Amino acid sequence: MIKAGTNPYPRKFFPKVALAAMIETLKSQGYTVIAPTLCRDVVKLRPITGSDEIARGVRDVQDGGHYRLEQGDEALFFDCAVGPDSAKAYFFPARQELFALDIERGRFVPHQSRVQTPKLALFGLRPCDLAAIRVQDRVFAGTEPAGRKQCEAELYYSRARAESLLIVVNCTRPGGTCFCDSMGSGPKAVEGFDVAMTELRSGFVMEAGSETGMSLLRDLPVRDPSPAELELADLKTDLASKHMGRTLDTRGIVELLDSNIEHPRWDKVAARCLSCGNCTMVCPTCFCSTVSDSSDLAVKRATRTRHWESCFTHRFSYTTTGPHRHTIRGRYRHWMRHKLGTWWEQFGTSGCVGCGRCITWCPVGIDLTEETAAIRDSSPKVEHEANFPLESEVTK
Repeated sequence: MIKAGTNPYPRKFFPKVALAAMIETLKSQGYTVIAPTLCRDVVKLRPITGSDEIARGVRDVQDGGHYRLEQGDEALFFDCAVGPDSAKAYFFPARQELFALDIERGRFVPHQSRVQTPKLALFGLRPCDLAAIRVQDRVFAGTEPAGRKQCEAELYYSRARAESLLIVVNCTRPGGTCFCDSMGSGPKAVEGFDVAMTELRSGFVMEAGSETGMSLLRDLPVRDPSPAELELADLKTDLASKHMGRTLDTRGIVELLDSNIEHPRWDKVAARCLSCGNCTMVCPTCFCSTVSDSSDLAVKRATRTRHWESCFTHRFSYTTTGPHRHTIRGRYRHWMRHKLGTWWEQFGTSGCVGCGRCITWCPVGIDLTEETAAIRDSSPKVEHEANFPLESEVTK
């Protein structure tokens, strides 16, 4: 994997007319290609068999609790920002059987099928999603920063990640709720990808970020880009960073939230919050899960299944004495403080990548950038207001 600022691979230009050939090349290499597709008026990451299935010529309009698609430029394949799903569902499935027990001759016999992991080419990821994958790598694959205790690798996740190819499209038009520039996770990918692409009208300026990515480019009809094409690609990402839909002031944010545990703003947001868990389901970094057991007397088998869970549910913090966080106020406060503050203590990075999904897909449009700003504006100035390290700086 190439670190930021050390990429030895030259940028190339790839014409759009050859995009179908690129998909075929990936398929011939055994990859299942996952890309943004149009699904019931929403752009979602789904398997594709050809470039004509990509959500071309559509543009999203996003705001707090609002998502709509409108007609865009037919020349552009990636004019939308992020949709409700992310790469998380492909590396950490929403529902997954862990093991089963067969009843044979009156005894329970453990049965665990061999872990089957797909070979995925995630095509059209956004830089914020790439940053989210790197965050989840710390959680599931044990890739902690130096000096921190490493966690045991999660088998399925580690194998799926090892087999995956990450093809990122740099953002040239941020969504209405995006704030990746504030979090240092976009709009341009700088490391951790196999291939990064910046879309122009006639093609893509492409950059390999690994030997696997460079090998793919060698199989494609690429050429050296012109100075004008390179300048335009850089200009488009630079402009995107200046036109974010939202911003988040990260100065001293850990100390800010730690010193405002009893701030009255928590009561105001709790009066609106439905505790539905939508924000955690669409978040590309949330990783909470639970297990359920079931039995089938017809086939004499008991099964344990893992599925996603949300810290907004009443039962999430349930103990023998009842739920630990029994109010919506406490649950929202826990979620936001974990994203922006206590995640640092666990994993050495922020748990938020600025994708804005939690804002868009909240039924009542609760905005964590707005909530953080309200707490900051009504609080004494926090000392030592240095920006926290960006995700890319932590991994250098």
